[in-house]
Amino acid sequence: MLTCTGFAAASPTTPLAPITFNRRDVGADDVQIEILYCGVCHSDLHFARDEWHFTVYPAVPGHEIIGRVTSVGAGVSKYKVGEYVGVGCMVDSCRTCPSCVEGLEQYCDKGNVGTYGGTEPVIGGPTFGGYSSSIVVDQSFVLRIPEGMDLASTAPLLCAGITLYSPLKHWGAGPGKKVGIIGLGGLGHMGVKLSHAMGAQTVLFTTSPGKVEDGKKLGAEQVVISKDAAQMAAHTESFDLIIDTVSASHDLTPYFNLLKREGTMVQVGAPEHPLPIAVFPLIMKRRNFAGSMIGGIAETQEMLDFCAARNITADVEIIPIQKINEAYERMLKSDVKYRFSIDMASLTA
Repeated sequence: MLTCTGFAAASPTTPLAPITFNRRDVGADDVQIEILYCGVCHSDLHFARDEWHFTVYPAVPGHEIIGRVTSVGAGVSKYKVGEYVGVGCMVDSCRTCPSCVEGLEQYCDKGNVGTYGGTEPVIGGPTFGGYSSSIVVDQSFVLRIPEGMDLASTAPLLCAGITLYSPLKHWGAGPGKKVGIIGLGGLGHMGVKLSHAMGAQTVLFTTSPGKVEDGKKLGAEQVVISKDAAQMAAHTESFDLIIDTVSASHDLTPYFNLLKREGTMVQVGAPEHPLPIAVFPLIMKRRNFAGSMIGGIAETQEMLDFCAARNITADVEIIPIQKINEAYERMLKSDVKYRFSIDMASLTA
């Protein structure tokens, strides 16, 4: 087995700390990747602190991975040593169920294998994520990074980017459509950028007046302070699609009233506790309340190519891995614009 170093949580209440652990040897269809950058997702914090109640410890988070190929198996034809590649939120799936056959591995009927928190299919035990020196992944779940993309700011596209791209595409964001993005954090800032790039009329909802100018710079045509009833009322029954990126519990009822008849609210933020849902605003206008997660491998590659063609990446603050616990606390306070990206060279510092 391959010996790796990384940072892990030993329990829900202890800080992440250095760890040495094993990964499987490179198999025939595997790609070994030296991890260069790893984005910090709010899901990492939920996972490390067992807020979703499935964490096995020690837990190595990280599923926004950018790296360099260092070794390939004998059967690998897609990638060569030295190429820049990415790994997102999953590293395998059953590949045979209807969802997988349709390229929707994220909805694998038997459950995809998460980059962390899944079950390692070869050596057993939990899968370990990207807060580490290297990773071994089947070539079918590795993504090509288009030439010229900034690696540190591309890393968050592997979760934050595809989490917004997938529902925007699925629900037809584009010219002639009005799209709302709730929240201007790691997910929300990508939603604004992508919706704008797709040609939709894009509106940002935020509770923070201080984010108005940033929202407009990122591509929002309008920024609505969601606590201002008059500003909200001005958009009544006008949206085709609203995507909620907020990961804390909050009342969605005011937003339902902003949807057109048969408009759709999509939840991508994942709060720890259930959200209160008022049904009458949905019933009275045949509105839809839906969920969405990441995209499949093909769609994720499509997203990367789309972003490369339009010079879209995440706004990042690069940190050493030694500051990951501080980054978690800052993330809880929304004290980052808008995503942390870990320089994994710091592991050997």
